[in-house]
Amino acid sequence: MKTSNRHSARHPASDHRLALRSGSHPRPASDLRIISGLYKGQRLRSPESALTHPMGAREKLALFNLLQPYLDNSSKVLDLYAGSGALGIEALSRGASRVVFVEKSPRIARLITENLAVLNPAPESSAVFPESVSTFCGRPEYLSYFDIILADPPYDNFHPEDLANISQILDEGGVFLLSSPAKIDPLEIPGLQQETTRTYAAARLTVYRK
Repeated sequence: MKTSNRHSARHPASDHRLALRSGSHPRPASDLRIISGLYKGQRLRSPESALTHPMGAREKLALFNLLQPYLDNSSKVLDLYAGSGALGIEALSRGASRVVFVEKSPRIARLITENLAVLNPAPESSAVFPESVSTFCGRPEYLSYFDIILADPPYDNFHPEDLANISQILDEGGVFLLSSPAKIDPLEIPGLQQETTRTYAAARLTVYRK
C-alpha cells in the first residue's frame, strides 16, 4: 500500500489501482489480506482515501516471490510509503524479526497501528513513524540497520530524490525492492546495484543490493 498510483493487462485489481491513481473516487480495496505465513488469510483495514492505493494480490505475490531468497527470521524490514502497512505486515507474517513502517499521513499511520493491534505481534517486532521518507532516511539511529527495504511510492506523485539516501540505512548486503511505473526505466539508486527488474502490467518491481 502507499501514498497514491499503476496497470494495463485487464485485471480487476489493476483497474482499481488505475482509478485511484487518476484521482477518481476511491473504491473498496481489492481483497486486502495477508497471503502467507503466521497471519495468513487475515484481512487488513485500508483507508478509504485517494491518498493511498492497495497493491493488488497478484503484484504482492510477485514481490514476495522476488523477496523470498532474502527474507528470514532474522530480517529487519522497512516498509516505506506504508499506507495500511500491508507489505510490512506480510513480511512480519512470513517471519521477519522486526518491521518498521513509515507513512507521512498521521491519520493513515494510525491505521497501521490498528492493523497491528488486531494481529498482536510482540511489541518489539514493529514500530510506526508518521513522517516523510526523506526525514526517516536521515535518522542516525537507523544507519546500516535494515536487511530489507520495501517501497511502493505513489506513481502520480513520485519523487525519486526522496530515495537518494536509502543506502545509508540499508545494511551491507541488504536489498531494496522498489515498485515503480513500468514506463520508466529502472532508477539509479546511489550506493546500490540493480540485481533484477520485472514488469507486471503498468508496474515495475526492481531489486537492488548494497
